[in-house]
Amino acid sequence: MSTDIPSTAHVLQFAAPGQPEWRPMPVLEPQAGEVLLKVRAITTCPHWDLHINDGEPMFPHMQLDYPYTPGQPGHEAVGEVVALGPGVDSFALGQRVVAWRDRGLAVRQGCYAQFVPFAADGLLPVPEHVPDEKVVSLELAMCVQVSFDQLGVFGGVKNKRIGITGLGPAGLLATQMASTYGASEVVAFDPLPERRAFAQQLGLECALPPDAGAFAADRFADGALDLSIDCTGAKPAIQYLMDRTRTAVTIFGVLRETIEYDASHRRGGLALVGYENHNLGAGQRALQLIAAGKLDLEPLATCALPFARYTEGLEMLRRKEATKIRFLPWAD
Repeated sequence: MSTDIPSTAHVLQFAAPGQPEWRPMPVLEPQAGEVLLKVRAITTCPHWDLHINDGEPMFPHMQLDYPYTPGQPGHEAVGEVVALGPGVDSFALGQRVVAWRDRGLAVRQGCYAQFVPFAADGLLPVPEHVPDEKVVSLELAMCVQVSFDQLGVFGGVKNKRIGITGLGPAGLLATQMASTYGASEVVAFDPLPERRAFAQQLGLECALPPDAGAFAADRFADGALDLSIDCTGAKPAIQYLMDRTRTAVTIFGVLRETIEYDASHRRGGLALVGYENHNLGAGQRALQLIAAGKLDLEPLATCALPFARYTEGLEMLRRKEATKIRFLPWAD
């Protein structure tokens, strides 16, 4: 590697549940198909971070071993290419790039680091006019785009009344995407008044508590939802949408419970849709929206912090005082 790249740099690692450590570790060389990134910014995936910190599996049947993989669970990153691994000719040294997909668990190092080797086919070039803070969460935007692509089977969201449960980071993106793609109305549900208020500050017109009286439980009423996206994975939220949606409910959130589909849902053929695979096309479509100013990721991060304050950021997420945190690996 270049002599300008140090032999060691800081990486975050969970030594044990509740013990994140920001400490020097060897800088890894990029292998075949990888580039080495100098990470400029990275955003939290709140559920991931809190689960790993608390020693709880993010997904059912997932095994956790500590010390946890260095740099994990960081995966929403923007950075600069500083070295090319064998066989990589798709990027140039000094080019700014952003991760469009999470590489999964089988990696040598995650992105909570100053430098990280990253698979070149999981990156996209960042347009020059787009600042880091508006693109760093592209991986999440790609994930939400997948759910909108799935609704294309049902005619898409244009001129439809769209329901969304959960106004965390994914739900906030989903409200923006629904409007951008031409929904006639977007109705979002969240039990927390402060989250509903924040979504309305960002331009959402209708944010309601998921209460029985807030929105009529009648799939065939004139004001029923046409299509819906659940961004929580929680059974009550999904059932709430199913009782109020005409055509289809797609589940974005991580599902841990059994959903009840009864005769009232069978009538009229309500479709309950799982989640498709992450894909490059969805990442490219999300990036196009960002570049065109039609999708704004910057408000998702409540604040920017150095990694020395990682535990403080986690507690802000836990208390729901922050939607996401943008960490800056080179800040003091």
